[in-house]
Amino acid sequence: MQAPQLTLEHTCDVDRADIGNTQQVAEFAAAICTHLLGSEEQFLPSPYYMSKQNDINEKMRAILVDWIIEVHLKFKLRPETLFLTISLIDRFLEKTKIMRTKLQLVGVTAMLIASKYEEIYAPEVRDFVFITDNAYTKEEIFAMEYSMLSVLEFSVTTPSAYSFLERFAKVANASPRLWNLARYLIELPLIEQRMLKYSPSNLAASAIYLALKIIYRGDGEWTPALTNHSGYSEHQLRACAKDMCILLAGIEKCSLQAVRKKFTLQRFMEVALIRIEH
Repeated sequence: MQAPQLTLEHTCDVDRADIGNTQQVAEFAAAICTHLLGSEEQFLPSPYYMSKQNDINEKMRAILVDWIIEVHLKFKLRPETLFLTISLIDRFLEKTKIMRTKLQLVGVTAMLIASKYEEIYAPEVRDFVFITDNAYTKEEIFAMEYSMLSVLEFSVTTPSAYSFLERFAKVANASPRLWNLARYLIELPLIEQRMLKYSPSNLAASAIYLALKIIYRGDGEWTPALTNHSGYSEHQLRACAKDMCILLAGIEKCSLQAVRKKFTLQRFMEVALIRIEH
């Protein structure tokens, strides 16, 4: 799949209010988004990579990701850290066969690397030893860190659905409620390996598209500005949005509840409790 083509016609309108805000880098925001859109495909693991593994499967990965989401919330880490952690796990497992007894080690090591990259105050290695109930030693974590970085050739950073979501939500002038619902919608697919078939930008755009429909009860509009900045037409989002709907409809009966429990919290405006009309 080729990266969607992005034009910059309305960039100044979207970013004008942030000109002079050094944290928003308004002068470069559109160019950064364009670069991310053009580079995201090279980092995507195959949604079928688990077929190469001999001792682990998709269900084990799902259980690990569910646990990672719980740990991420407990440690109060940045959203970017969560998405980078899962990316590192998938990219590493695509290239390296591991035993099931080492799967959790891969998970905590990926979070350690992601935390060093994204956090101002990253958890210490002993915190990760503790969170695994001493299943692994510091030395084992350090050894896995070296192995993971070597296999990935020290290529850590990747475009994430969260980074795209921030941009698209700004274009959509999203309310806090819509923003939190869209965040919920991009975290639900983390557990499902089959959702790797969608690029991060597609997931983010589809989350905004679906959140607009849910919040405004079918009247939410995918505007020309959203098409322009995301590179996706409404038609191009329907397949991913449909799969998101399936995940959303089935989450209450799913045994893995970390994402749903997280988004029932007040800090996320309890968006997981929104009743979806079918």
